[in-house]
Amino acid sequence: MKGSGSVRETYAGKWFNVIVHLILLLAAISCLIPLINIIAVSFSDSAAIDSGFVWLWPIHFNLEAYKTLFLGSRVIPSFLNSLQITLGGTFLSLLCTTLASYALSRKYCYGRKFITLAMVFTMMFSGGLIPFFLLMKSLGLINTYWSLWLPGLVGAYNLLIMRTHFEGIPVEIEESARIDGCGEWRLLVQIVLPLSMPVIATICLFLAVGYWNSFLNVLIFINDAEKMNLTVFVQQMVQSQSMLMQTIALQPEDLNNMSPEAVKAGGIVIMTLPMLIVYPILQKYFVKGVMLGAIKG
Repeated sequence: MKGSGSVRETYAGKWFNVIVHLILLLAAISCLIPLINIIAVSFSDSAAIDSGFVWLWPIHFNLEAYKTLFLGSRVIPSFLNSLQITLGGTFLSLLCTTLASYALSRKYCYGRKFITLAMVFTMMFSGGLIPFFLLMKSLGLINTYWSLWLPGLVGAYNLLIMRTHFEGIPVEIEESARIDGCGEWRLLVQIVLPLSMPVIATICLFLAVGYWNSFLNVLIFINDAEKMNLTVFVQQMVQSQSMLMQTIALQPEDLNNMSPEAVKAGGIVIMTLPMLIVYPILQKYFVKGVMLGAIKG
């Protein structure tokens, strides 16, 4: 009887895994199909798009949409602006979050409980959009990227994740490093950070995606069109046909060889591509067991 029960549990576990994998597969397909369709539309010609024949692969392959974007629009300056916002914001936020998390993870840090509670308080309550704008204006940060970087230097959610990870590092490692003469900075740089690459990569990805997709803050705080990022540029193209004509200087005769929908799809592809490239690079750190074998005996 005992053996038959374990066999039933084995069969039930196998069927459960099959069902879970099928559900995940369907979820993945539902996410991929819209992206593949956008890519196919961006490489198709006007007649195929207008007829509705384009689905998962390009029809009458052409690059007119991308030529128009790169040669007749501000997609490259907008891309460089997004790159500057993302790299600068991610570096500053990651640096400040790491330093704050490490300090709050030390038991000898004075007032760490109060500071942590104050950070958690900001997750539930905020001053609102208008006081936020007035603060940035009083600091003279309007129309500068610091208005995008400064408010998010230390995010409470990211700080809690990183602080919890730092607290989980075995005390024996810290003690052995201090016996060998490690100071606080050397302990952080040479011991703690190498053991924390998975959480650092995760926070880095969160920050990069957030800064790359910045939209509302850019609309509110950035007035100069020369400083607008790629997300706002694509939104202006997608917003309306007249806005598309103004944004990329598209002439009516150009519509014979290229559909405005192809241009919009091309802008979305350009905006999405960097994150699709970065994610596989950082993904390997999510499952890497760097703590395995860190302590012997």
